[in-house]
Amino acid sequence: MNVFVTGGAGYIGSVCVEELLNAGHAVTVFDNLSEGHRSAVDARARFVLGDLADRELVARALVVSDAEAVIHFAAHALVGESMQQPEKYFRNNVAHGLNLLDAALALRVRKFVFSSTCATYGLPERMPMDETLPQRPVNPYGESKLMFETVLRWYQQLHGLEFVAFRYFNAAGASRKFGEHHRIETHLIPNVLKVALGQREQCEVFGTDYPTPDGTCVRDYIHIADLAQAHILALAPGKAGFFNLGNGSGYSVKEVIQTCERISGIPIRTLEKPRRPGDPPRLVAAADKALRELGWQPKFPKLDDIVATAWDWHKRHPNGYRD
Repeated sequence: MNVFVTGGAGYIGSVCVEELLNAGHAVTVFDNLSEGHRSAVDARARFVLGDLADRELVARALVVSDAEAVIHFAAHALVGESMQQPEKYFRNNVAHGLNLLDAALALRVRKFVFSSTCATYGLPERMPMDETLPQRPVNPYGESKLMFETVLRWYQQLHGLEFVAFRYFNAAGASRKFGEHHRIETHLIPNVLKVALGQREQCEVFGTDYPTPDGTCVRDYIHIADLAQAHILALAPGKAGFFNLGNGSGYSVKEVIQTCERISGIPIRTLEKPRRPGDPPRLVAAADKALRELGWQPKFPKLDDIVATAWDWHKRHPNGYRD
């Protein structure tokens, strides 16, 4: 298929583009490079520098690409920033996303795959978290993603749009070529590995008194390549709806740090700090629906394998991408 990928220069997008190309698809990447990196775009893909705010440019780029499917990664995704600048998140993640959605609809694009988040659930009522949980976001980031999910649902009902929306848990790891390099790094694994690389003195542990086995927060980590494979499976005709993507196994902050120490062979100094407001003790996915309906099967479910691929990439790219 001809696949149009927004945000394809970003962390998750870059690996998805790589895997799409490996699977034989033709890919056009559309990215404004505000968060992504030009050198993170696979050389086999066509690249268009552009912003979703430019409705006419988006429409032209879709026409030129002869898009048969859209995979939409482009979004602002910093929870803390969304609490300070909610207008930035609603404008980009909802309003600008509509520019893309309407252009795709006008061209009768067959499939729309959306990068959503488990943040749409807010503070969950039960574990593991499945798709039937109430969605009650506790920050503008999660709310903006939920709003776009709502738009997709109505577009399906009223316009016949076939869409898949993936609610990610914690993306981690790297492919051989592409890895994680954010302008502001908030993810635990790369921040811990920066200590091993000598780029930080210590990593911070926010809260050690949670009702978990070792007192630190538990999260579900999913390898970036496994995320990419789910998106490829979603392109098949007839696949539609909302899906959680996670491994169903939770690891605590302390377990992640210990794994990074073991894989890198370098002691990781930590600094214990008070809890951050709103951090749930445990977030673990139930991804049975994706396994059952998409035939998805994670290849890297173990934390050791996820961290090993991240460490390999960071060792070879200690300063991330060059542009």
